[in-house]
Amino acid sequence: MDLSTTYMGLKLKNPVIISSSRITGDIETIRQCIGYGAGAIVLKSIFEEQMDSSVEAKLKQSNENEIYYWFSEAKEKVMNLSRKAILDHYLHFLQAAKSIDNTVPIISSIHCKSADNWPKYAREIENAGADALELNISIFPFNNSMTSLEIEDLYVKILKKVKKEVSIPVSIKLGPFFTNLCSIINRLVDAGVDGLVLFNRYFRPDIDIDTLKVVSREHFSSPEEMSLPLRWIALLSGHHIPCDLVASTGIHYDTALIKQILVGAKAVEICSTLFQNGIPHIAKILEGLENWMKKHHFECLDDFRGKSLDYQTTDARFERIQYMKRDFEEIF
Repeated sequence: MDLSTTYMGLKLKNPVIISSSRITGDIETIRQCIGYGAGAIVLKSIFEEQMDSSVEAKLKQSNENEIYYWFSEAKEKVMNLSRKAILDHYLHFLQAAKSIDNTVPIISSIHCKSADNWPKYAREIENAGADALELNISIFPFNNSMTSLEIEDLYVKILKKVKKEVSIPVSIKLGPFFTNLCSIINRLVDAGVDGLVLFNRYFRPDIDIDTLKVVSREHFSSPEEMSLPLRWIALLSGHHIPCDLVASTGIHYDTALIKQILVGAKAVEICSTLFQNGIPHIAKILEGLENWMKKHHFECLDDFRGKSLDYQTTDARFERIQYMKRDFEEIF
C-alpha cells in the first residue's frame, strides 16, 4: 500500500503528523516518533509571550538591571539580545531535530497573538532548516472593544507579514471561535496561506469543588471531538477550497484518520492519543490504515480521498435538515 501524501508541497511518507506538544519538545521523543513511522513532526511551539516575559524577568532579577528602565535605548538593546539568545536555543533544537531523518519534514511552530517584531524571526527559522512553518494564532474574543472583523484583520496581517519573510510554506492552526469560518478561511487563502489545521484545542480549566479554586488539569481530547474538524473539512473540501487541509483534535485511532481522508483531508495531526496510548501507537494507526486499504482494494490515499463527499454533506442546509429530522423523530 502507498500511504504517502503531500502537504503544502511537502512529501510525507504517510498522513500522520505529530502535533506540537511536550512530545515534540524533546529530541529523544521526536526520534521515537520518527522510528514508529511519523510522516512529519511539528516542533513544540515557541511562544511570543514566552520570549517577552522571559526577557522581562531577567531584567528584573537584579537591582543593577533597573538602570535599563531609565534608558529606553539600553533596555531595548538588552531585550533584543536576550530574545536572540532564546531564539538561538530554539534554532539549535530545530537543527538537531532535522538531523534525525531528512526524509521526515520538520515543521516549526510559532504561537503568536500579534504582528509586531517577531515575524522577522521566521526568516531565521527558515534558514535553520525548517521545512514549513505553522502559525498557531491565538486571539481570544474576550476584548469587547475589538470587533470580529478586527480580529480577522489581525490574522490576515500576521500571515502577510510572515509570508514576506519566508519562502517555505506557511500553515495556520485555527480555532473554531469565529463568527463566520468560511469568511476568514477565504481571506487567509487569498492572503497566501498554504495549509490550514482544523482545529486548535484551547486550554480547558476545571474547578476543584473542595477548595472552590480554578485548577489546571491535564485534559486530553476524546475521540468524539473529531466530528468538528470532520464536518468543516467536508464543507471546505466540498467547495474546493484551494488550500491543503489537516484535521486535528480527537484523532485517536486509524478509524478517525480514515474518516478525515474520506472527506478530503491531506493528513491529520495527533497528540492526545500518544500521551494516552504511548508513542508506539503511531505504528498501530498506520497498520490499521493499511489493513483497511487492503480490505477495500485501495492502493493509495488518493483512491479514497474525498470519496464520502456528496452534495448533501457539503450543503449548509444539511445542518438544518438534520435538526428538523431529529425534532420530528422525537415528536412522532
